[in-house]
Amino acid sequence: MTDAHDTAADSSLRTTGGAPPDDDGSSATEAPIPLLEPHEGIPPVIADEAALAEVIAAFAAGTGPVAVDAERASGYRYGQRAYLVQLRRQGAGTALIDPVACPDLSALGEALSGVEWVLHAATQDLPCLREIGMLPTRLFDTELAGRLAGFPRVGLGAMVENVLGYVLEKGHSAVDWSTRPLPEPWLRYAALDVELLVDLRNALEKELDRQGKLEWARQEFDAIASAPPPEPRKDPWRRTSGMHKVRRRRQMAVVRELWQTRDRIARRRDLSPGKVLPDAAIVEAALALPADARALAALNGFGQRAGRRQLEQWQAAVDRAKALSESQLPQPGQPVTGPPPPRAWADKDPVAAARLSAARAGVAALAERLNMPPENLIAPDTVRRVCWEPPQPADARSVAAVLTEYGARAWQVEQVTPVLVTALASGADQGA
Repeated sequence: MTDAHDTAADSSLRTTGGAPPDDDGSSATEAPIPLLEPHEGIPPVIADEAALAEVIAAFAAGTGPVAVDAERASGYRYGQRAYLVQLRRQGAGTALIDPVACPDLSALGEALSGVEWVLHAATQDLPCLREIGMLPTRLFDTELAGRLAGFPRVGLGAMVENVLGYVLEKGHSAVDWSTRPLPEPWLRYAALDVELLVDLRNALEKELDRQGKLEWARQEFDAIASAPPPEPRKDPWRRTSGMHKVRRRRQMAVVRELWQTRDRIARRRDLSPGKVLPDAAIVEAALALPADARALAALNGFGQRAGRRQLEQWQAAVDRAKALSESQLPQPGQPVTGPPPPRAWADKDPVAAARLSAARAGVAALAERLNMPPENLIAPDTVRRVCWEPPQPADARSVAAVLTEYGARAWQVEQVTPVLVTALASGADQGA
């Protein structure tokens, strides 16, 4: 077959529909080429320490950036651990590593320290990579690069097709990657995911440079690489799907008890919580407040999938919530540390609402001129915070300082500060 890796490396940015056109407004229309096999074939899965040591040595001796990807078993297993890690680097080829058999990849991470890692949607994979000892010091995120460059479709398949002109087979993205042994078609898919990732990175770097956005992208990538692990979510049970239907505090307590019981079971059985009990069933039980296991069995999500022992287990959680005193019931909302929801601004502070309206319009207009999503230009929460409590005086220096305090990168501060200064002034005039 055609050496896709070499061909892509030699090609300039091209589009098949869905990428920023050239300066003259034209775009390439060649039919994309299906990429059916990795160039060197499907590599064996690394599942022992001796084979892992060879991979570490090979990748340490390789040159240039390293493409990295990870496959999880979301929807099948508890948590977001990695069940396959894929890497590719010039001089080392492609490696597929089983992190179940080799759970400590810190030596590989150390061997690649200082090397630029190329990932697609890095924030999705970094948590599971961190768990096995792999964390980049430098990275290039091809999805984020696509957003900054103005691509309307930034999935890996769309980017490879639109930029490099190859079609990746994407039929196995949602399979159960905890399956052992992994079927050959899945391994082929996994290897192809990193086959052209460095080539995509190189083409996007050229496009960002052409648009004058390369330094912006580098600042974004540095921010991702240096970000600490996210704090554990407080009261995660409140994010139960359908929670908006639950109004009374007693019902909220039922959601909390059922969610926590389900989480313990899912963790122990290493199953996705939704496979143990759907969110919809939790909410229905909370609204119904069943008196006993028989009443619980009549509800959707319980009768057909639960045996007597399971029903008693779920009913015990309901009964615990029903037995709580008023002081033990959850409050009908989490403490708000930032501004109130924007829909409440008009009543609480019409002047702030006017500032926010002006700021949103200004940011949207600037984002359109820069050809990128507004949320990549500046975080919406940052805009809300600045508009709710603007610095005094609201001049360029103070606005820039508060943007930096909220975590905006230097390029964002430079671009957005004039827009917000104008919006804060005009908003105040409209609210007066």
